[in-house]
Amino acid sequence: MSSEPVVSVEVDDAVATVTMNRPRAMNALSMQLRRELEQTFVTLADDDAVDVVILTGAGERAFTAGLDLKELASAPDGGAEASDAVSGGGNVVAAIESFPGPVIGAINGFAITGGFELALACDLLIGSTNARFSDTHARVGIMPGWGLSQKLSRLVGLSRAKELSFTGNHLDAETACAWGLLNRVVAPEELLPTCRALARDMQSCDRTLLRNYKRVIDDGFALPYGDGRALERERSRAHGAEVTAERVAAVQDRGRGQKA
Repeated sequence: MSSEPVVSVEVDDAVATVTMNRPRAMNALSMQLRRELEQTFVTLADDDAVDVVILTGAGERAFTAGLDLKELASAPDGGAEASDAVSGGGNVVAAIESFPGPVIGAINGFAITGGFELALACDLLIGSTNARFSDTHARVGIMPGWGLSQKLSRLVGLSRAKELSFTGNHLDAETACAWGLLNRVVAPEELLPTCRALARDMQSCDRTLLRNYKRVIDDGFALPYGDGRALERERSRAHGAEVTAERVAAVQDRGRGQKA
């Protein structure tokens, strides 16, 4: 039995790279991996020394193949176990979404079903040319419970989302980028450097404002357009009341330091 951790975390200059580390199993989401990944994000959310998280999978074959079906098949009630994994306690996707700063998904390979949902929990996605997405919920008889049925159509359009979910077919990296699912596609060796460069760009922003900006985008996205605009005005007024000359100067100094 391997002594390798199923989740590894490397923090460099306030950027945490979180790696799902089950490459031989295509980083499938075993109960242990789900539990440790959830706890990792809970811990990082409380760590003031971390600004940005990059989430990826070990190896070049898979980001994650989703729930570990071999593990579920060996459980006394695999169907109930699968249902509990996505709708019961211990929601790893909720933990990722709750991280207050930006989360960059570095999609190094297959993101399948639950793995697709895990990718959609990130704030933006950078894919290597090896990235592939597929939603096989209908094929394997499991109803999504981590948001895919609602998020995907809002990202790529209703008919495209239905095509993917009703067929289980793969979506390649270039098409995913053209459809707006991936922000960009890079060579495998450039995936993490590209994500780290983006993280550094994000660190040039005011940290508190960046976190509040993420929150207002996410909260507003769940509302009708008019209500989202009202929410933005409300939070803009609240933020403006706290702005001081010293804070503006500090932000300008940080920006000059990033350009130097």
